[in-house]
Amino acid sequence: MTTILTYAFKNLPTTSKWALGFSIRPLSCSSQLRAAPAVQTKTKKTLTKPNIRNIVVVDGVRTPFLLSGTSYKDLMPHDVARAALTGLLHRTSVPKEVVDYIIFGTVIQEVKTSNVAREAALGAGFSDKTPAHTVTMACISANQAMTTGVGLIASGQCDVVVAGGVELMSDIPIRHSRKMRKLMLDLNKAKSVGQRLSLISKFRLNFLAPELPAVAEFSTSETMGHSADRLAAAFAVSRLEQDEYALRSHSLAKKAQDEGLLSDVVPFKVPGKDTVTKDNGIRPSSLEQMAKLKPAFIRPYGTVTAANSSFLTDGASAVLIMAEEKALAMGYKPKAYLRDFMYVSQDPKDQLLLGPTYATPKVLEKAGLTMNDIDAFEFHEAFSGQILANFKAMDSDWFAQNYMGRKTKVGLPPLEKFNNWGGSLSLGHPFGATGCRLVMTAANRLRKEGGQYGLVAACAAGGQGHAMIVEAYPK
Repeated sequence: MTTILTYAFKNLPTTSKWALGFSIRPLSCSSQLRAAPAVQTKTKKTLTKPNIRNIVVVDGVRTPFLLSGTSYKDLMPHDVARAALTGLLHRTSVPKEVVDYIIFGTVIQEVKTSNVAREAALGAGFSDKTPAHTVTMACISANQAMTTGVGLIASGQCDVVVAGGVELMSDIPIRHSRKMRKLMLDLNKAKSVGQRLSLISKFRLNFLAPELPAVAEFSTSETMGHSADRLAAAFAVSRLEQDEYALRSHSLAKKAQDEGLLSDVVPFKVPGKDTVTKDNGIRPSSLEQMAKLKPAFIRPYGTVTAANSSFLTDGASAVLIMAEEKALAMGYKPKAYLRDFMYVSQDPKDQLLLGPTYATPKVLEKAGLTMNDIDAFEFHEAFSGQILANFKAMDSDWFAQNYMGRKTKVGLPPLEKFNNWGGSLSLGHPFGATGCRLVMTAANRLRKEGGQYGLVAACAAGGQGHAMIVEAYPK
């Protein structure tokens, strides 16, 4: 298949270079601090389907999301996940014995606790009779945890599921080289001194070179930041546009934090340290300061920098999902319905980060909705360039026709409805935990703003993506 980048520069008129084909209204500085207007409650159909259980999210919490290498650096992933589970128990007062199943998402696994869901659940005091398993799907691992729970409830296997996710980038597994690992294993099997000496004689100093994990595609060997830079270039997204969007994210997150809108955050008393109460990566700057940063991936002409990328983050999240009848029988007032969802995948080289573009029209069609019906958009912000490239793709009939097999574009999400309380660029992005944050932010925004439908979407490594419709629970 002709790549996006090749097509952009070979097959379009030289005067446009995709800038005309993928135009987008610029992000003005005045919009960065724009408060979200109250959404007028509309009379819309509900998405309840006959003979299918309504599934609700009762509530959800997360630990403060912290820059890696800060307050959580001496913990293990199950410690942070346990804090999220404990916070959920305190927030909802749900009896532990009522929970039928626990599912957590994670990406870079700690080898000692590979099933981190089980270890965190035991640590949080759940019964050892409550099953738990861990899923991984890159940046949509928590999304997969939630939808797996939805499936268990919809099929009648469970009534109450806790879903969540965790990531601890402060302590990632660093392996010996393969040659060193093989030597150590062979030494362990050696039965005589002679065999051991023979193996030791094969040792070379380069065996000691460690294998460091990288946020890179196995199939292409390209880092995600490099791919984001190429994507921004392909869609003619400028450095200024990316910096403006990042500044908007940080400014809105700071405003939401100051106004107490990030109510899903629960305090976490870190052993041996102070209690952490808020995210520490929210740092509004200025366009002038951001412009001083050098490209992080493609030098010297790239446009993706540390300022317009999400940062390495530690944190965990958890949500309580129930069948509606079970929640009401227990006296709960749910926050939202979890409705239709969709997973997509595409070319991991040139369309690695376009999951929202592909998933959004499919989930809207499945739910019988249009973009105009959505009151709150919550998209994962891996990079500013990724968000703006998705905007341009979603607003292009040409892209829809040539790459998606669709007759028309799905349309551009209105900025006044989009990530109004900040996003992953500013709040942080623990790979395995972000999905639950997106859902809870959408649910909380709908309640605050009086809207009915929220759309959650995210891209993920491997060229995959996810989208879900969240419907506000009637007040």
